[in-house]
Amino acid sequence: MPEARSISDLREEYTQASLNKAGVAKEPIAQLSTWLDEARAVEEHEPTAMSLATVSSDSRPSVRMVLLKGLDERGLDFYTNLESTKGQHLKANPNAALTFWWPTLERQVRVEGRVERVAEVEAEAYFSRRPLDSRLGAWASPQSQPLESREELEARLEAIRLEFDNDDIPLPPHWGGFRVVPDRFEFWQGRASRLHDRIEYLLDQQGNWEIRRLAP
Repeated sequence: MPEARSISDLREEYTQASLNKAGVAKEPIAQLSTWLDEARAVEEHEPTAMSLATVSSDSRPSVRMVLLKGLDERGLDFYTNLESTKGQHLKANPNAALTFWWPTLERQVRVEGRVERVAEVEAEAYFSRRPLDSRLGAWASPQSQPLESREELEARLEAIRLEFDNDDIPLPPHWGGFRVVPDRFEFWQGRASRLHDRIEYLLDQQGNWEIRRLAP
């Protein structure tokens, strides 16, 4: 049986591509859109998955994976139970950081910015397009709250299913969207010998994006 390698000895050499200031879009949303399209093209698993970092009112950080559900010049949108841990954090401290990681492409994108609520009309439009069971689940799950058992959750789901006996399920009052309004992006392309390419976009006080290279 081969000897197990130490965690400290595990490493990959990144050699697929390079990244420079001359080759990126002038606007970071456009650059992110291009990279998302390329991640989808190579069938990257969950290409819209991103880690979301928040900070509680007592300065305790927390991070979890969410899915990007909207991207335009206003920012990056995701949806959740507003009473969840992340919802409570963002109510107390409306700032967040996001990270996308696409290992097949050897790429990472980091995003930082303030957070605002997505308009209810937009949340309703997105909610109405979700699968039926996902809409029922949004009503049934007291997200982040303790449960006695899986059976308790399934019983709640069945009760909600009986309450809404058709496909017309309204938006729950405790459910909605958040938008990260970015003021910083970092696009990272893996390179050999850990000399990675890092291109940063910073929003200045005039609302213009400054682009600069960072040391790896």
